[in-house]
Amino acid sequence: MRWITGRLLFIVRPTVQNFSTSRAWTKNQKVATAAGVLVGGAGALLYALEQSVSASGTEVHPPELPWNHKGMLDSLDHASVRRGYEVYKQVCAACHSMRFIAYRNLVGVSHTEAEAKAEAEEIQVRDGPDEAGNYFMRPGKLSDYFPSPYPNEEAARAANNGAYPPDLSYIALARHGGEDYLFALLTGYCDAPAGVVLREGQYYNPYFPGGAISMAQALYNEAAEYSDGTPPTASQLAKDVSTFLVWAAEPYHDERKRMGIKSVGIIMILGALSYYIKRHKWAALKTRKISFHPKSK
Repeated sequence: MRWITGRLLFIVRPTVQNFSTSRAWTKNQKVATAAGVLVGGAGALLYALEQSVSASGTEVHPPELPWNHKGMLDSLDHASVRRGYEVYKQVCAACHSMRFIAYRNLVGVSHTEAEAKAEAEEIQVRDGPDEAGNYFMRPGKLSDYFPSPYPNEEAARAANNGAYPPDLSYIALARHGGEDYLFALLTGYCDAPAGVVLREGQYYNPYFPGGAISMAQALYNEAAEYSDGTPPTASQLAKDVSTFLVWAAEPYHDERKRMGIKSVGIIMILGALSYYIKRHKWAALKTRKISFHPKSK
């Protein structure tokens, strides 16, 4: 502090705080920054835990395959969905149910309405009671759901050495890896390595947790027939039924992506319009200077 020409002059030495940008932050900016750090740290922790849990298993993780519907703008292969339904009908339906999928869901996706009606009429559904109070069997309708191969869970376990075949309606979403896991599981059967002991009725599949699975290999070359003449190799059967199960788990897959494209387009148009209004309409109002000039008498 010095006196210069009768005025008090303060000389302040620069400190570290003068060079800090956090002093100019508002309270909301500090809260937002802290929240961002916490969210980022929590996300990193969850990712690390997921990787550690995934690496701790004894099963082989399925490779990521180039599915036609994996892209953000790609839809399901509906011809593959139709073939996958044929594989399910001829092979998988003998043990697995799909009690959340009705024949009407096939209309406009893999079958026409007439074809879906013909598929439904192939099954017999218990209905009633009639006017006499009796139950009766009738051909299926579009509103009927896929039939279960067993009347109850106990019968299913009794027919499969105590193992209960899971329902396949949402299996593509219920298993880690989705369609990659399904394809790898269906095509990954092999002989058990040395040291692995399997009980009676079990088979070895490295993609199944633990390796021992009660489901025997179901897909072989020409295990099913395609109506369109596609060669029914084991890999083709696995690919088509996996695609069908992806559609079954998310019937609105294509509609969801279509709505996403529309939403992004609308947001881009509205964003460009907002920028135009901000830049060319409000710029003059934002930068104007209002001054008061009193009239001289």
